Amino acid sequence: MNYRKLGASGLYLSEIAYGNWITHGAQVDNDTAHACVRAALEVGITTFDTADVYSDTKAEMVLGQALKGVHRADIELCTKVCHPTGTGRNARGLSRKHIMEACHASMNRLQTDYIDIYYAHRFDATVSLEETFLAFSDLVRQGKVLYVGISEWTADQIAKGAVLARELKVPLAASQPQYSMLWRIMEAEVVQACEREGIGQVVWSPLAQGILSGKYMPGQPLPEGSRASTAAGSPFMNKLAGQWLRTEVLEAVSNLSSIASEVGLTLPQLAIAWVLQNPQVSSAIIGASKPEQVIENAKAAGIRLDREVMLQIDTVLEGLVERDPEKTG
Repeated sequence: MNYRKLGASGLYLSEIAYGNWITHGAQVDNDTAHACVRAALEVGITTFDTADVYSDTKAEMVLGQALKGVHRADIELCTKVCHPTGTGRNARGLSRKHIMEACHASMNRLQTDYIDIYYAHRFDATVSLEETFLAFSDLVRQGKVLYVGISEWTADQIAKGAVLARELKVPLAASQPQYSMLWRIMEAEVVQACEREGIGQVVWSPLAQGILSGKYMPGQPLPEGSRASTAAGSPFMNKLAGQWLRTEVLEAVSNLSSIASEVGLTLPQLAIAWVLQNPQVSSAIIGASKPEQVIENAKAAGIRLDREVMLQIDTVLEGLVERDPEKTG
């Protein structure tokens, strides 16, 4: 495993991070989830990503149990706040009340007394940025949060947040956008805004919801056990069906498999290595439904793809890549 600094901060992350969106508490049983976490630790992954809303808070609990006994200083534990975690009108958003209460609830579920990176999971237009960042500032001063991050914020929102972060001495260090060969919208504006502020990218869905795993074949039924075929994953895949489960996309992905073979990689390894070629990416988050996937996909760390391979990928995907920054969030 290789490790990279998170933007201009002093924090190192593993190039491959382990995330548990959809999987823990939903798609996989707890024994399998624990096995995946053990596999992540064995291959040198130190960065673990979750959110309070994943699997209705169960994902945090499963991850906390799986990491029990691991020396806390040896890992980076990251979670998020914003989406609803209850039915009350204050059980959501980025108000001071919800941030404070959600942070303590997350720490309890994760069995930790601090969070390495605490993300604002989305932008909340109903709450002033001053209120949000003052709450983050207090958590930082209390030692409960070490670094603050944002996820799926626009470049303008990031710039405004960074001003307050400087004023309140909040270490705003991480941005978590979706990023893959097929989804490149962060490149248009977000990367530049973050680079100016010293914010690093911790990207999610480098396999484009599994499309870049190669398991979905044009003209074939959904493979049994795949994300798109499960109750937990199908709602998300259904949103993307018109964009990525189209025949032309799946045919292009099939053509990427030959490029991967030529450089001695699996298609998932090629897809993860591709996002890590971007110097602004500090870490790429992978998920897994079995420990073997963690072991294989972690091999993408440290891979350098030459310019010819990158151009071949662009040629295969020409006309199929989403780049519109208006789709942020």
